[in-house]
Amino acid sequence: MRILHLDTGRELRGGQYQLLMLISGLEKLGAEQTLLARGRMLNCHSGRELTLTSLRRAAREADIIHAHDAKSHSLAALFCRNRPLIVSRRVAFTPRPGILSRWKYRQPRHYIAVSRYVRRRLLDAGVWGEKITVVFDAVDGRHLAGEPSRLSSPPLGRAIKVVAPKLHDPLKAPALLRRACAKAQADLVFSADLEGDLLSADIFAYLSYSEGLGSAILLAMALGVPVVASREGGIPELIEHERTGLLTENEPAAVAEAIRRLGEDRALASSCAAAARQRVSRLFRDDIMVRQTQQVYEEILAQNAQP
Repeated sequence: MRILHLDTGRELRGGQYQLLMLISGLEKLGAEQTLLARGRMLNCHSGRELTLTSLRRAAREADIIHAHDAKSHSLAALFCRNRPLIVSRRVAFTPRPGILSRWKYRQPRHYIAVSRYVRRRLLDAGVWGEKITVVFDAVDGRHLAGEPSRLSSPPLGRAIKVVAPKLHDPLKAPALLRRACAKAQADLVFSADLEGDLLSADIFAYLSYSEGLGSAILLAMALGVPVVASREGGIPELIEHERTGLLTENEPAAVAEAIRRLGEDRALASSCAAAARQRVSRLFRDDIMVRQTQQVYEEILAQNAQP
């Protein structure tokens, strides 16, 4: 099986980390893969710059093309129509109406939706249900090794430390989180190194006005950090309110109350963190994501082989 992965993102965000995990897992299963990408992705994995020339050449050698973002979906739909195209859909909004949009969304052989919420948005756009498979994002299994000692560690006479991802995206509501932490009298860290900063966090906060799933939440869950997150998009498919974390409306007072509650009720925080870690281990491991994606590839190739 020869797979061509396409990604046009120039920064390393959730989708790029998921792609790197997928490539690594498929390598272990013996898949032959080529990556065409841009920006920092090429510093993390061997591949080639994504251009029209490299795309056309690589497509001739591929059995399947997997586009991992909207721009690569467009490029593959336009220039690689002689190969089965699979598109990963990560965003929460319904595709735009119009003739060109309808044409674009008819081209892929199959969609991999990152959540049931995203699947519903594709259905709203007219994509047939049999062309959509939900494969949840995943967390690297190494984060689930051992038992994190921090599950029972309360704040010792200090302000609650809230860690959130550092993202230059107004849809991730950074101003809202600042106001909420000020109300809760909590210390806020916008982190560019989540894996490192979560080790000393009391709470992980993930606010969003539009969210396909929220893969950063999985890392916090795996590391045993209690989560406060928006009740938006696909996030409730990760967080079961008051069991694996707290869901909140996107209002400063509501977010502040959720932060105070987890910060003061350490029994609740610990039980949520422990249950969240178990949920990740059961449903959101990298080997599960890789195996389910490979199954999509195999089904599409089997369909392609039929006369």
